[in-house]
Amino acid sequence: MHGSRSFHRAVGLAATLILTATPAAAADEATLNGGNAAWLLTATALVLFMTMPGLALFYGGLVRVKNVLSVLMQCLAIACVASLLWVIVGYSLAFGDGGGAQGWIGGLDKAFLAGITADSLTGDVPETVFVMFQMTFAIITPALIVGAYVERIRFQHVLLFSALWLLLVYVPVAHWVWGGGFLMSWGVFDFAGGLVVHATAGVSALVMAKMLGARRGFPRELTPPHNPGLTMIGAGMLWVGWYGFNAGSALAANGSAGMAMLVTHTSAVVAALTWMAIEWLKFGKPSLVGAVTGLVAGLATVTPASGFIGPVGGLVFGVAGGAVCYFAVGLVKARLKIDDSLDVFAVHGVGGVLGVVLTAFFAVPALGGLKDVAIGEQLLLQVLGAAIVVAWSAGASIVLIVITRSVAGLRVEPDAETEGLDLTAHGERSYNP
Repeated sequence: MHGSRSFHRAVGLAATLILTATPAAAADEATLNGGNAAWLLTATALVLFMTMPGLALFYGGLVRVKNVLSVLMQCLAIACVASLLWVIVGYSLAFGDGGGAQGWIGGLDKAFLAGITADSLTGDVPETVFVMFQMTFAIITPALIVGAYVERIRFQHVLLFSALWLLLVYVPVAHWVWGGGFLMSWGVFDFAGGLVVHATAGVSALVMAKMLGARRGFPRELTPPHNPGLTMIGAGMLWVGWYGFNAGSALAANGSAGMAMLVTHTSAVVAALTWMAIEWLKFGKPSLVGAVTGLVAGLATVTPASGFIGPVGGLVFGVAGGAVCYFAVGLVKARLKIDDSLDVFAVHGVGGVLGVVLTAFFAVPALGGLKDVAIGEQLLLQVLGAAIVVAWSAGASIVLIVITRSVAGLRVEPDAETEGLDLTAHGERSYNP
């Protein structure tokens, strides 16, 4: 009997300890979500895949053969410089909160990723993974601007301008929209970067193209893209990577991520078909370069709305992105006479801002969206947010170009432009006999 009482007391004590410990243990287990972490790790790899090699090959195929390697080098160098700056100070200024100007910029509390350990969490995912995911956005955004200045810019200017632009344009806007800044507090919608990525890069690209000047022979004597097939391969990589870009921005493996992926794909294919249809009606033949450009326009347009809209929105965004961006290309080059060489502003700038504005309409449940907001009020917020980001991007880029031009020069010599940047800037050829 004594042994039996002891046994029952031991069982009771064990049960008490288990019951007492279970809530805390469950809470600890619920804090880190392995599924969400795994998805964000995957999305991070996908977004980096967009730049290296996706964007590099997309742009590389569009230039002349004597400049292919220079474009690949620019994308690679920007990826390296942006990554280093993100670790040193970029992440802290974008997402830190240690003493920065309220609503305008983060602090330096996380400079050099101070205090971030393997156990640190952002929501229910490791903060290390969140740092890396956001780093890939910081990599691709200045790399998008490459398309505006290909075939005629000094490599040292690319490095200096991209570094300063990341810190003075991208980082503040990322804080405003995603890092707890004033646009976020106002309620401006930008799920995956219509403002933070596409508007900033597109507007800055237009400024750069204007201040740099056109390529020699623009627009009459320029040769066609040297390898449209290479451009198509790059576009396919961008398309796949964009699933990480948009669906990854849900920061979870959930229904929001699934819907973001669905509407992203829908917008992309509809925009490609829209661009093809316009070319077919206008010229009698649809081009491969046109189709993949439309594809990217659809991806850029749906980016700010991807986590807020439904399938019908994806269809409308695709038609709008394909058509509006198509005519924006002609406006910039034919009417404004600006040699935005690979149409960064027309595709990314116009597409991103268009998507931000359309989000106010298609985010509401009546049109299949997920946000219960008043369309009029949200539209005002979206337009105001876009205007602020556009103005900041343009003004800061003008100042940066003036400064960096005096330090590193801007445009290569005429002989170097004629010979090509592959040999004159890097001493290599893209294709050797």
